[in-house]
Amino acid sequence: MGGLTSIRGFKSKVVLAALSLIVLQGCSDNEPTQKDESIPSSEQALNNNASAAKADTAETIVVFSERKQHLIEPLFKAFTEQTGIDVEYLTDSAQPLLARISSQGKNTEADLFMAVDAGNLWFAAKENLLKPIESEILEKNVPNEFQDPKNRWFGLSKRARTIVYSTERVDPKNLSTYEDLASDQWKGRLCLRTSQKVYNQSLVAMLLAQHKQADVEKTLAGWVKNLATPVFSSDGLLIEAIAAGQCDVGIVNTYYLGEIQAKDPEVPVKIFWPNQGKDDTGVHVNITGAGVTKHAQHPEAAQQLLEWLVSDKAQAQFAKLNYEYPIVDGIELDPMVSAWGKFKTDETSIDQAGKNQATAIMLMDEAGYK
Repeated sequence: MGGLTSIRGFKSKVVLAALSLIVLQGCSDNEPTQKDESIPSSEQALNNNASAAKADTAETIVVFSERKQHLIEPLFKAFTEQTGIDVEYLTDSAQPLLARISSQGKNTEADLFMAVDAGNLWFAAKENLLKPIESEILEKNVPNEFQDPKNRWFGLSKRARTIVYSTERVDPKNLSTYEDLASDQWKGRLCLRTSQKVYNQSLVAMLLAQHKQADVEKTLAGWVKNLATPVFSSDGLLIEAIAAGQCDVGIVNTYYLGEIQAKDPEVPVKIFWPNQGKDDTGVHVNITGAGVTKHAQHPEAAQQLLEWLVSDKAQAQFAKLNYEYPIVDGIELDPMVSAWGKFKTDETSIDQAGKNQATAIMLMDEAGYK
């Protein structure tokens, strides 16, 4: 297929070169639950439908993925080994991938679109690029707050965007909520990642779903006032800045700390779970998720891959590859992730991250949050 190149020793394929495309406007521990035995497991469904699936393998399925190559390649390889369905994939940021799907229309190469933020999934659905699908497996395994109300996309893994702090200069008893980071006690002590990153846009969008706009504006103004340094391009650099003493607290996706702790277990930075009070909403959780494209050439096989990704086998691997949380209840966590402890999760429907994204970006810009 044009633009897709082979990976040695593996049936899936990837393009690493950037796509020169028109950018779409606007993109920019749980306890185990008892399984309903009346609904077959993902593995059982895959085995039961093996013959039908292989009839669709004369042509491989294609995944357009915002998630990085090293985090999807092992999963696609395992899926191919189990089902006989070949997978080709293209990796890039969400905007050019969605632009390509949109411009190709009924001739799209993509059978499945995978994003690392609910806002991008919401946008894909809003632009009518994804199709509703019916799946007992997905409905059973993916919590309602992490799936599209019209079944056009489903979460595959969770990541918490939380507060991190210096163990040398911060007493965690003084920490409480995202909003409190705007208070005077953190003046000159706060680090943030750029507002250009969708993870922060989604966090603010979710705050808008829970609070009055005026209150969110006040929080953003306070964050900017309290900055110790200019904003960072990545969460990893932010964590390193805290460890180096440039600032004392910040907001990051937990897996960035996991990557650093894997290399340096003694790094003087820890996680704090905010908004845990009785009347608080809980920790902001975003997702990696996917949906079958509206004009998929192999929709049944694409749906089978999506269902396989929420099977117990795939979930254990999916989350562990990136120090994330499984979307399915009852899956064993990576030991490092488990050591971070339990927390109350914000159960506001994650599609609000997309619905409020434009307003969030506007308010961040008005507050001078660069």
